Amino acid sequence: MKLPSLAIAILAVLLFVVHSTSDSSSLENFLQCFPDHISQSSTPISSVISTPSDSSFTSLLLNRTSNRRYTTPTTPKPLAIVAAQNPSHVQATVICAKSHGLQIRIRSGGHDYEGLSYVSQVPFILLDMFNLKSIQIDVRNETALVQAGATMGEVYYSIAKESHVHAFPAGVCFTLGAGGHISGGGYGNLMRKYGLSIDNIIDAELVDVNGRILNRKTMGEDLFWAIRGGGAASFGVVVSWKIKLVSVPPQVTVFRVKKTLEEGATDLVYKWQLVASELDKDLFIRVMPLVSNGTQEGKKTIRVSFIGQFLGTIDRLMPLMKKSFPELGLKENDCTEMPWVNSTLFWYDYPIGTSADELLVKHKQPTQFFKSKSDYVKEPIPKSALESMWKLMIEGENLWMQWNPYGGKMSEISPSETPFPHRAGNLFLIQYYTYWKKEGYEESNHYMNFSRSFHEFMAPYVSKSPREAFLNYRDLDVGANPSNATSLDVANSTYGREYFKDNFERLVHVKTKVDLDNFFKHEQSIPPHQFL
Repeated sequence: MKLPSLAIAILAVLLFVVHSTSDSSSLENFLQCFPDHISQSSTPISSVISTPSDSSFTSLLLNRTSNRRYTTPTTPKPLAIVAAQNPSHVQATVICAKSHGLQIRIRSGGHDYEGLSYVSQVPFILLDMFNLKSIQIDVRNETALVQAGATMGEVYYSIAKESHVHAFPAGVCFTLGAGGHISGGGYGNLMRKYGLSIDNIIDAELVDVNGRILNRKTMGEDLFWAIRGGGAASFGVVVSWKIKLVSVPPQVTVFRVKKTLEEGATDLVYKWQLVASELDKDLFIRVMPLVSNGTQEGKKTIRVSFIGQFLGTIDRLMPLMKKSFPELGLKENDCTEMPWVNSTLFWYDYPIGTSADELLVKHKQPTQFFKSKSDYVKEPIPKSALESMWKLMIEGENLWMQWNPYGGKMSEISPSETPFPHRAGNLFLIQYYTYWKKEGYEESNHYMNFSRSFHEFMAPYVSKSPREAFLNYRDLDVGANPSNATSLDVANSTYGREYFKDNFERLVHVKTKVDLDNFFKHEQSIPPHQFL
């Protein structure tokens, strides 16, 4: 029987009221439960938990959000934000959310490209870790204790305050939160010398599904393996990492050489593919193509930046470049020597000479809508394909790429050492970044479709069976489950394989052992066996 339109409208209103009442009841139960599960503290609960009725709620939500696609009026909002100030707040959040049937999302830096750390389609609590940002440097033992909410900029700054000859391998963007960035891999420009962040983790503190705080010894080696590259949010809440500091010289050398198509950029990019992964471990050269204004008015071209970092001085770098990549034409006056901590600002495109204090810059509300994707390249892309690629980029305009070279230490680490499987056999990793600033369905649909079509164009030139992807460049196009369920079948045939390859089965085994009821879940989480 077909219901009259009025009856349908009334039913919709009744369903909304029922859900709203249920959500309100669940939140009230959570708020009542929370104080009973925290240790003695003088901190008032009102300064820890924010609800939509609080004036600070919206700014708290947006200031840790990087993608405007997830800041629209229709984006689902959390029932409450828990801005944890000590580990017991994390424990209470897990215990009370679980006991009252609420999902949680865990956010450290807010750089989750698809918003999975702060958006859910079911009622949820946002556990925000940004207040847990203690950093303790132990130069003598070359280690540091870093809480999950500390940004990588704060980590770099803290290391430099204690030593000018130590560093940590991690990402270029220094507002990344240590919790999520490291647990997904931690990819940066020291990788050819020292590997990824996860290759330099000694210990961790994790709140598990029962609210216990575990370290490496008490969680066991299987779980410790899983959270270093498997995405810790599938297994618990990382409270802190114990990291291994690595050695760098007092001065490193950086350079940026820009070439347009008219200046032979295509030949240089092709040659870069042949040599970048074979260079000295101390040398990392990123290629970054983007659309630029041409010499003729109204005509576009591609400008490619070759951005380099050498763990040494200019006089050591120049002979290496003349031997391995003379075509780039690097000159001494293209290069600048500086302490490693200052190079982290150079990589974020700050002017040379910028104070290291800028590493402590606070989060800002997002300004762009964007879609990011990734690929791994195992064979050089032919020049003819590069030329077609440039043409597509110019047509789409709002796209840039980063090509990050492999080789060195990355080829020496077994693909099963951590859940991150993308090791030997890769020439470089591509990040695609499509962006726009105008709000609205048509604009969003246009650029999302362009991002996908460009990615499809690249299919013949990248990894296959599976077509590999990088977890930290989160991409729901590679497969996703609904936020209130997780299918092993879906994960196994899509994102599980692309992100983790043969390591996926071991991740599922660990998940089944530590979180059989699948409390820690999101659209691309690791499922336990029972959800087949």
